[in-house]
Amino acid sequence: MVCMFEWKNNYSVGIPSIDAQHQTLFGIGAELFAAMEAGQAKSVMNRLLERLVQYTKSHFAHEERLMEKNAYPHFVAHKAEHDQLTAKVVAFQADLAGGRTVISVQLLRFIKEWLEYHIQESDRRYAPYLIAKKVA
Repeated sequence: MVCMFEWKNNYSVGIPSIDAQHQTLFGIGAELFAAMEAGQAKSVMNRLLERLVQYTKSHFAHEERLMEKNAYPHFVAHKAEHDQLTAKVVAFQADLAGGRTVISVQLLRFIKEWLEYHIQESDRRYAPYLIAKKVA
């Protein structure tokens, strides 16, 4: 199976720090996918998922700082998207810890599709604004 977490240049938003973080998110996703495909231990996959979640939170905080500092007019709506994904993933982690679910292709597909959508739709909306503010 081909890795579903592959960075493509058309994901670039034109802000180097954000593009680098997005690439890292795809890289961690690829590691998680490879671990699942190789049938690695649940503990390995849980650790990778935790790393993905923590890095995502750090990335969201970076984006939010830039938007807030530069008075991005749609900050509240963008932050709400971040909060919604974070809540979904935290709930999934609780289900995983409680043995109510497992890491699956469907979960990874959800994460990948959310990343792609969020980058190509939501992040692309703020990028021109921040670039015009000379953030890039």
